[in-house]
Amino acid sequence: MIEWLQQIDSSFFLVINGLHSEAWDGIMWWASGKSTWWPFYLLMLGYLGWMNRWHLVFMILFIALVITLADQTSVHLFKNVFQRLRPCHEPSLEGLVHLVNNRCGGRFGFISSHAANSFGVAMLVLLWVRKWWATSVMLCWALLVAYSRVYLGVHYPGDVLAGAIWGAGCGWLIYELYNWLKYKLPLHWWIAESHQTK
Repeated sequence: MIEWLQQIDSSFFLVINGLHSEAWDGIMWWASGKSTWWPFYLLMLGYLGWMNRWHLVFMILFIALVITLADQTSVHLFKNVFQRLRPCHEPSLEGLVHLVNNRCGGRFGFISSHAANSFGVAMLVLLWVRKWWATSVMLCWALLVAYSRVYLGVHYPGDVLAGAIWGAGCGWLIYELYNWLKYKLPLHWWIAESHQTK
């Protein structure tokens, strides 16, 4: 069963990774970059601050917390445990992987930290905002980041799917922790969300 799933994962990977062009190489490299999305992050924080200005500092702390949780667990609970080779390190796929800028990353790829981190943040923010347009924007962003990892040849589809599910779970967990602290701790900064209706 595991072998069959791995064969399907490899087949889907080769299809997605094989749909490449010079233009898309640049776009996907950009989409996967760590510094690419800073303007997007600032806009997201700006909106959160406008919606709930008294909570923004704590929202930033919880966003950092979900990224740390998703990132560290993706490495220590998955990559280092399952030790599944990235497709660009897999000997049986040698010569078949389209690798952009000759960058492969670490040896192991299950699960995708990029997918876990982006879906963790997306889940946390959309649970805070709860508007259809915010959900659409956050999911499109997370899906683009996840897809770019397969396109670039550094992850199988299964890596990013599992990373997305794990990251979304981390986002939900941190959201529940945020709510528990907000309503249980008698601290003056957990005030009512006066801008929730905006």
